[in-house]
Amino acid sequence: MNQQRNNPPAARATIEDVAAAASVSVATVSRALRGLPNVAASTRARVEQVATELNYQADPAARRLATGRSRSIAVIVPFVNTWYCAEIMAGVEAVCAEAGYDMVVIALRTEGGDRRPIDGNEALHRRVDGIVVVDVALEGEELDEMISRGLAVVSIGPPLPGCPSTGIDDVEVGRIATRHLIELGHRRIALIGDTTDTIFGFVVPTMRQTGYEQALAAAGIQLDDDLIVDGSFTVQGGAEALDQLLALDEPPTAIFAIGDIMALGAMQRARELGIDIPGELSIIGVDDQPVAEVLGLTTVHQDVAEHGARVARWLVDLLRDDDHSVERFIAPVRLVERSTTAAPATARVS
Repeated sequence: MNQQRNNPPAARATIEDVAAAASVSVATVSRALRGLPNVAASTRARVEQVATELNYQADPAARRLATGRSRSIAVIVPFVNTWYCAEIMAGVEAVCAEAGYDMVVIALRTEGGDRRPIDGNEALHRRVDGIVVVDVALEGEELDEMISRGLAVVSIGPPLPGCPSTGIDDVEVGRIATRHLIELGHRRIALIGDTTDTIFGFVVPTMRQTGYEQALAAAGIQLDDDLIVDGSFTVQGGAEALDQLLALDEPPTAIFAIGDIMALGAMQRARELGIDIPGELSIIGVDDQPVAEVLGLTTVHQDVAEHGARVARWLVDLLRDDDHSVERFIAPVRLVERSTTAAPATARVS
């Protein structure tokens, strides 16, 4: 007689499982399986094959569980027109689509450039069931208002008291990038950062600069404030920052731009001026945007869309009253060496 097996049923495959098995982002899985554009035919075929092998399907119970609610999740971002925020939203939307929720985007930047508060007048509790807060340090009153209205809250970036959150170690990011340049032999290393936008409590520039300063100190390199310039997280800002650095009596041999977008601006200006990269100037960024790979930019990689998918999954779990014990998850980063960094010319000659 065959003994009856009482093994528990296998866990349902999630969109994150498919993404990991297919070596793509959750956003790409979502686009591929919904027949949306901007997915290569080979990638779409691979995703579909993996989804079939894992027996993946959107959770049909999700919509039933959401009955009586708005079936919507809000994403609160500083801006909507940046690559970073777009990737976050893509990750959130992918999980929302799987779980049967709509996504509502709320940008906090007003036309006047001020930071719009989140309060009861928004009537968010009638529009959405939960909120993803992205790189915004909420005031205590704002967070209390959300929670008192019965909203589930998760965050990306600065942790919020009592709310699950994810982010990266931005101090370590600064150390990784600067240490890479030091190990190549550079001693005159500039930083293109951003100290101009404080209305959102955005601490990333300060933390990455701290890592830069720590790496210099560990190598016995004296900090030179003239080598720290603002790039305002724009291409134009990166270009203007390079102009400022090149005007110094002793220009840098390497630049750490705390965001790819500024690194790309510096690269563009350097090439306009006939400066060889990396022969005369090494440049490293942070993020690993798709264009960074195309242009060969050395950078510190982070999986931005995965941050969005991760917290969206937590939020869905909270709305389902599933067990959730994660308080803070530090996502991994890694150095991606490409063609924009090399030993300084003097070191190569010697």
